[in-house]
Amino acid sequence: MSSTPSSSDAAALPTAASHYPARPQFSGFMKPTGVEGDVGTLEVYGAIPAGIDGTFYRVMPDPQFPPFIDNDPWFNGDGSISAFKIKDGRASFKQRYVRTEKFTREREAKRALLGKYRNKHTDAVEFKVRTTANTNVVHFNGQLLALKEDAPPYALDPDTLETIGLHTFDGQLPSMTFTAHPKFDPATGEMVCFGYEAKGDGTPDICYHRIGADGKFLETVWLISPVVAMIHDFAVTENWVVFPLIPQVCDLERLKQGGEHWQWSPETPFFVGVLPRVGAKPSDVKWFRYPNCFPSHSCNAFEDAAGNIVFDLGLCDKNLFFWWPDAKGNAPAPETLHTKLTRFTIDPRSEDLELTEAANVTVLQTGNSEFYRLDDRFATQSYRHAFFDLMDPALGTDFRAIGPQLGGGYPLYNSLGHLDIVTGETEVYYPGNTHMVQEPVFIPRRGSTVEGDGYLLALVNNYASMSSELHLVDTKDFGKAVAVIMLPLRLRHGLHGNWVDAADVAK
Repeated sequence: MSSTPSSSDAAALPTAASHYPARPQFSGFMKPTGVEGDVGTLEVYGAIPAGIDGTFYRVMPDPQFPPFIDNDPWFNGDGSISAFKIKDGRASFKQRYVRTEKFTREREAKRALLGKYRNKHTDAVEFKVRTTANTNVVHFNGQLLALKEDAPPYALDPDTLETIGLHTFDGQLPSMTFTAHPKFDPATGEMVCFGYEAKGDGTPDICYHRIGADGKFLETVWLISPVVAMIHDFAVTENWVVFPLIPQVCDLERLKQGGEHWQWSPETPFFVGVLPRVGAKPSDVKWFRYPNCFPSHSCNAFEDAAGNIVFDLGLCDKNLFFWWPDAKGNAPAPETLHTKLTRFTIDPRSEDLELTEAANVTVLQTGNSEFYRLDDRFATQSYRHAFFDLMDPALGTDFRAIGPQLGGGYPLYNSLGHLDIVTGETEVYYPGNTHMVQEPVFIPRRGSTVEGDGYLLALVNNYASMSSELHLVDTKDFGKAVAVIMLPLRLRHGLHGNWVDAADVAK
């Protein structure tokens, strides 16, 4: 390896591919686009309410070159940021790549140089920071932060989307990694965050920190995980932080031999770490245990009247990341996977660390769901309304028609759901027989302080037109869209994004 891709390095590498592999993750709707550009006015069917004023930012993996590793997973692509600005009933679009070290060096070399997902031992060259910055994008302290949990964020200009550079909070960030799912206190603007494998690949270290709204670090606590496992998402209450460990585990020797970063471990329980949010010591963390399962994205967490932690998240009884099987190569068939919105109730003072289905678990919604969102003004607090992606084959999706163009190999979610946690009732928005939905975001109605009163906005894949659409749904009439915003191009599946209200930016 060398620190830069010199001409001798390039000569030693295999000939770069001139096209993408004939694999599902690079075909159909998932064919990489490589698009950067602007559309000043997007076509709108219906009417965008005049009170909506802000920007929907989202990020998708979109490799600029055919991969160095043929069977590269789709989420290993370069981070491409989309910004949909909505104001006065109109919408515009802007898209730019995050200029990571990987992106710029590959553009100079005119070929892919990054190897397997999170395995530096398979790279063509040595990178200082090998992240793709492709998992989430948040607005904090006047900047956009493009996030992936293997490195510090990259900062971007919120208006132009131009990359400012690697962001270590003016040198305050002590860890090598940073979560893709930071949480924000709606009252103070404080960002609560962490990094796992915080001292490098295969290390058990977790670095927890709180950051004030002005970007100043308020607290840092170093923890040791009971197993080197993925911690993709987490949750925060007024007084506690909750770390759900996914039983996908990392082994440094496997990495050095060119293997996968993650391997499913059916023997590993679902660990739930609980730490005081403020003033904690490393010894204060408790690792509760629940039988082996896959915790997916968090919805919210809060404390009940008795002081218990109430933690709502998606839960699957099998390996949801089936493309990373166990040590024997066993993985579930994707059509058998079913994630339910599930509530854990945990007494943080308890010395009994064993969690059970009977004592600690309640299923809130039985549908196959994911990508949970809420009215962010009620984060860390008791709440009533949960929004999510939902797969219900009975709705009428024409799977035969969309199958050849699907890409990615398996249909994900065909509708949006709204659960009223108090009544238990679920409303469904179904966009059409040839459509699939991506992660939604919630937009509060202008002037309303009522939880869940507003709009749900989601990017939708239209497999008949092979283009993307934004569907806007009023939560007061959830069954239909008030506006469909058409894009003159196709955007691949994204991972995460957020709505940034113009009024919040002006504060």
